[in-house]
Amino acid sequence: MNMNSFRLPDSTRIGYVHLRVSDLKQSLAFYRDLLGLKKVKRLDTTVRLSASDEQSPIVMLTEESSARPRPLHSAGLFHAAFILPDRKELAKMFKRLYDHQWPFEGFADHGVSEALYLADPDGNGIEIYADRPRAQWPRRHGELQMGTGELDLKSLFSELRENGEAWTGIHPDTTIGHIHLQVSNLQKAELFYHQLLGFDVTQQTFPGALFLSAGGYHHHIGLNIWNSKDGSPLAQDAVGLIRFGIEIPDRQTKSELKDRVVQSRYWNSAEGRQFLIRDEDNIAINIS
Repeated sequence: MNMNSFRLPDSTRIGYVHLRVSDLKQSLAFYRDLLGLKKVKRLDTTVRLSASDEQSPIVMLTEESSARPRPLHSAGLFHAAFILPDRKELAKMFKRLYDHQWPFEGFADHGVSEALYLADPDGNGIEIYADRPRAQWPRRHGELQMGTGELDLKSLFSELRENGEAWTGIHPDTTIGHIHLQVSNLQKAELFYHQLLGFDVTQQTFPGALFLSAGGYHHHIGLNIWNSKDGSPLAQDAVGLIRFGIEIPDRQTKSELKDRVVQSRYWNSAEGRQFLIRDEDNIAINIS
């Protein structure tokens, strides 16, 4: 089989992120009470959160009070990225976080999107962003040119009316737009996410990073080695990423992908129509 012949369908997206946290109460104070996600189900020490009562969970939190801080140079989560439907919703979230004095770690204009950066109580990276229209995405020689420019906060804040707008929670259409991972080896990660799983490479000119997507999106998967080059695999006893989900609505394509990985070292297990695989750094991925 030609490894490059397999591509994921345009409808592929990131479904959820599952995190190990040290204190569920303080994590809920962040994800539910501050960001406005809704608790849709709790089972023992695991809580599932969604942006609306009708939406599938986009965040799962499992408490493990003995979990240690994640090693800085290990593979794992760089950030989970929540995409809001428009710039006005991003402005409302900025005001919400600012008013509650939650510390920001950065702001960026990526050309394709505008983004806020912060961390949850366990230090898990969080990006909250809104896309620009695809026609405005910068390109050079056919390749996307995402950058890290300065975000115009004054312009962003002008999206709100003079007296602001009442906070009613995170917008119900919020989803996980992409997930950005720390990996130990960029070339091995490219072989896994591009050649095996079938994501398209969208940008490979950013130093120490690689971006991939399905359907021409700017990226569903970000990979970098900035802190983790030749580092250890994902720590199983530390706070941080447990797994994330990739949703492939096309049943035939999902079956083809299962056939590609079921006999490989990446295979883990199957349950019904879903299956679990692990990348080169032992990062678990649920395919549904």
